[in-house]
Amino acid sequence: MFDAARAGDADTLAAFLDAGGPVNLTNGTGDTLLMLAAYHAHPGAVNLLIERGADVDRLNDRGQSPLAGAVFKGAEEVVRALVAAGADPYVGYPTADDAARMFGRDDYQQLWHR
Repeated sequence: MFDAARAGDADTLAAFLDAGGPVNLTNGTGDTLLMLAAYHAHPGAVNLLIERGADVDRLNDRGQSPLAGAVFKGAEEVVRALVAAGADPYVGYPTADDAARMFGRDDYQQLWHR
C-alpha cells in the first residue's frame, strides 16, 4: 500500500480501504499513507484519504507532518487540500509554517493566517 500511496494510485488505495484496510496505516518510519501521498504530490490520493478519515496531523517518527511535507515539496494542490481539511500548520518539526517561511512561500502562509 505504501507504494500505491507514493505513486498516487487512488484506485488501489480505495480498494484497500473498501476491504477494511486502516486509513492511518504506517510504515516502519511512521509515515502514513497520507504522508506519502502528500510528500509525493498526489492530490487525488490525498483527497481520497482525507475523505476516508485520515488523520491530517499525524506525525511520522521524525516529527514531520503531511502538511510540512507538502510545503517542502511545493505541492500546492496538496497544501490547499490539507489546509481545507483542518491540518494544523504549527504541529511537528519543522512546522509547515516554518517550512513555508524557509522557502519563501508567503502564499502558503496566507492560507492559514486568515
